[in-house]
Amino acid sequence: MGPLEGIRVVDLTSMISGPAAAAMLCDQGAEVIKVEPIQGEQMRSMGRPRNGSPPTFFSCNRGKRSIALDLKSNAGKEVLWRLVESADVLLQNFRPGAMDRLGFSDQAIHTKNPRIIYVSISGFGETGPYANQRVYDPVIQALSGATDIQAHRETREPEMFRVVIADKVTSLTAAQAMVSALYHRERTGEGQHIKLSMLDALLAFFWPEGMGGITYEDAEFDTSIGSGSMDLIYRTKDGFITAGVVSDREWVGMCRSLDREDLINDERFATTRARLRHTEERKRITAQEIAKWNTAEILARLNEHDVPNAPLLRRKELLNNEQIVASESIRSIDFEGFGVVRQARPAARFSETPSEISGPSPKLGEHSLELLAQLGYADEDAQTLLNDGVVGSS
Repeated sequence: MGPLEGIRVVDLTSMISGPAAAAMLCDQGAEVIKVEPIQGEQMRSMGRPRNGSPPTFFSCNRGKRSIALDLKSNAGKEVLWRLVESADVLLQNFRPGAMDRLGFSDQAIHTKNPRIIYVSISGFGETGPYANQRVYDPVIQALSGATDIQAHRETREPEMFRVVIADKVTSLTAAQAMVSALYHRERTGEGQHIKLSMLDALLAFFWPEGMGGITYEDAEFDTSIGSGSMDLIYRTKDGFITAGVVSDREWVGMCRSLDREDLINDERFATTRARLRHTEERKRITAQEIAKWNTAEILARLNEHDVPNAPLLRRKELLNNEQIVASESIRSIDFEGFGVVRQARPAARFSETPSEISGPSPKLGEHSLELLAQLGYADEDAQTLLNDGVVGSS
């Protein structure tokens, strides 16, 4: 039994930010009911599907139950109201105002179910010139400073992360917020409305070191000047590695690993501040020295001298990396209709309430009739809803 056993989440979200957040709660034992439009959500048609689920949809919706509803119809709204009354959490990521127009405002929902945790994810929040603009991950990257953080080191031309980072950071933030609100409810009995924007989530994520240059208002500096200060990628004779030093002890280890003990007391590199002032020169020398070694040999030497390091793995190489295998970070699970599916295991490992991948992603409307029965609909009434197109079922 996971830590959220007995919690019911009604998931009205689409794409990644909301679905991934709900999937985390599902892994931790919550019952997650995915409410989709009759035609299915957009992510079902994006990617190469297997058994009706492309990989990204599968990963964001594993373990959930699906009901397909026409929420523009009164009968469909009545089904949703019954779900709301039975739920602990309601999660939605429509554009601001859409839920109100459907009749599911914060006030209306908490009148029906005062204890519910109602979570609204948006792109930019409810105010401002962007509030009602359509949004995808690149738009948030553009506004959050992500493209400046990722800018080319030499030309400083902006570049984007090649993953949907804003959506996934938002999902992590939403999952944490939902659990905090549930904890508050356990102490007080109070439900509440959580509003979360993708822009705010990504800004908060980047701030600690990505926005250091604008943290102190009366002492701003151009962070991009020091953007080369991190050790990132070095070429070896037969591949690429990363190796980084911060402390003086690590610098000594780096020099000994490279057989360059003459650099230990070099005034350009002898202290942390000196190494930061001479970052580019230090990196250039380090790169020249690392290039003289084979990958396996230099990694072994770096480990011997306690210098943080790792090989640069291609995605398929992850599957056989000794650390990832030893920590069982990737699970291979045989699901009927899908075959063997690989998933990253839930990252948080609970000693008493295990977090597990409980099932595959659902087919569209796979659990519609089952859920209608649980909500008190008689068989003939459920069949009428199905015949009228109010409910879809696979």
